[in-house]
Amino acid sequence: MEKQFLKTYFQEFEKAVTPSEIVLDQIIQTKKILMEMSHLGKKAVVLGNGGSAAMASHMAVDLTKNASTRSVNFNEADLLTCFSNDYGYELAYAQAIKFYGDEGDVLIAISSSGTSENILKAVNAARKANFGSIITFSGMDEGNPLSSMGDINFWVNSHAYNIIENTHQVWMLSVVDLIIGKSEYST
Repeated sequence: MEKQFLKTYFQEFEKAVTPSEIVLDQIIQTKKILMEMSHLGKKAVVLGNGGSAAMASHMAVDLTKNASTRSVNFNEADLLTCFSNDYGYELAYAQAIKFYGDEGDVLIAISSSGTSENILKAVNAARKANFGSIITFSGMDEGNPLSSMGDINFWVNSHAYNIIENTHQVWMLSVVDLIIGKSEYST
């Protein structure tokens, strides 16, 4: 019974993570956007909640360190607790964008459900701040609010959080490796 669960689980993950032609084109377009942003001296801001926040940190560090593409996230406990206390949790990321975002930056917004209010408000704040591009990662329902708010919208056809989050991570890190030009490199 457990082996069958795992076989089914990994089949579902394989189906979700294997990119369609559309997703392949989106990954290439995301690389181009990030490289152009970097060439212009701008930065990527990567946001998410929970596991998506961990992925945002991972991508931001890998973009900066390995792909020489300046990137930040707003996962510091002091920033999140201060801004949540002073502005409300749903506006914490939007306020961070207001204070730290610059015109021409790129926002990468991650929400498995595509309905996280703080992420949706961050996208609106980035638009208002004239960010150069907005890239979204979501899952669950195809028509979720986040899935149409970006210039590029990645969507995972699954209702399983871990499958969605793991797929997001693979797709995001493939962008990093595409910028670098290889998947194996020394640190």
